[in-house]
Amino acid sequence: MLDNPQHTSIDESSLRYEGWRIVAVCFLLATFGWGLGFYGQSVYVAELQRARGWPASLISSGTTFFYLFGALLVVFVGEAVRKYGPRICLIAGTLAMSAAAVAIGAVREPWQLYLADAVLAFGWAGTSLAMITNTISLWFDQKRGMAISLALNGASFGGIVGVPLLVTLIGHTGFANAMYAAAVAMLVLLLPVILFVVGRPPDLHGWQGAAKPKTQSSTEIRQAALRDVGFLTVTIAFALVLFAQVGFIVHLISFLDPVIGRERAAVAVAVLTAMAVIGRVLFSMVIDRLNQRLASALSFLSQAAALCVVTNLHNDYVLIAACAVFGFSVGNLITMPSLIVQQEFDGASFGVLISLNTAINQVTYAFGPGVVGFLRDWSGGYAMPFYLCIALEVMAAALIMVRGTPRPEAA
Repeated sequence: MLDNPQHTSIDESSLRYEGWRIVAVCFLLATFGWGLGFYGQSVYVAELQRARGWPASLISSGTTFFYLFGALLVVFVGEAVRKYGPRICLIAGTLAMSAAAVAIGAVREPWQLYLADAVLAFGWAGTSLAMITNTISLWFDQKRGMAISLALNGASFGGIVGVPLLVTLIGHTGFANAMYAAAVAMLVLLLPVILFVVGRPPDLHGWQGAAKPKTQSSTEIRQAALRDVGFLTVTIAFALVLFAQVGFIVHLISFLDPVIGRERAAVAVAVLTAMAVIGRVLFSMVIDRLNQRLASALSFLSQAAALCVVTNLHNDYVLIAACAVFGFSVGNLITMPSLIVQQEFDGASFGVLISLNTAINQVTYAFGPGVVGFLRDWSGGYAMPFYLCIALEVMAAALIMVRGTPRPEAA
């Protein structure tokens, strides 16, 4: 790796370092991205079903289309940031998500829902994990794990605060007006901040001014990654875990309601979400010093143990405690892949590789809720699908420990 004198002069731990302002921007971006793009899906299904009388399967198929089309777009986020720069890409993502909110509020026919979900997929690609990790990686190297973890707390904030605010607004002004207001709020809050705060990133690795050999194209990087044992084990392991994690969380209230009642089921979900935030904050303090693969494997096994308790023990407090254990690692599992890729691969390939990893994971977890629901209906209960989730978590824990051939340039 090339020596970089500028790199040594940057103190990423200093609160005065400009990178922490970028983290704040990404926190705000994640709040709207997850609030409107991820958690908002449950609101759209309920409201469109109530207002239009469409079957849940029709609306849910639009959600699946959103995830799959979004995954296709996410693949190209890394090279878009590299070509056009973070400021333009963040503005584009903000505009696309705002346009999607307006489009969803204006839906009157089923075909319009699919068109709105297509626009939403562009917004999701420009405001979610791939965009945030690619942006932060331009300002952080030594403290990248902490920076990404803190920024992604905006995702949890979008679910904890953003969605209830949206639901309250819908109750007072109606669905369409609430979506229009959310779009305006996103534009007013984000665009000025991006324009004034996000500038040219520092040259962390001395590549901008150094003469260097011709780099691989994005296509060549992706082709090489899909033949690389280290990349495949990271990607497949996290795909399996996120499939299990999303499938379990989506069905959690349906499972707990007849067991401990709707009120305590809601408490369990709230505890899980709160622990995701706590876990991400606590992990951010040490995450850059950990063995990332081992930490991931232990997180997978802790979720498997929690799932085992949830499946077999039906005491109210034990179930809530198990949800807390499960939730502790929920937030960190979307941060870990980027840190492993950073450690094990050439930094010039980071954007392309993490975008590819994110896209594959998104395609996989899009089917999690559907498979869990199918197995629940077929078997007559949640034991079978939850045991499948446990098996996937254990398999992933073993797979993630297979590193592949070390690369000198990734040291």
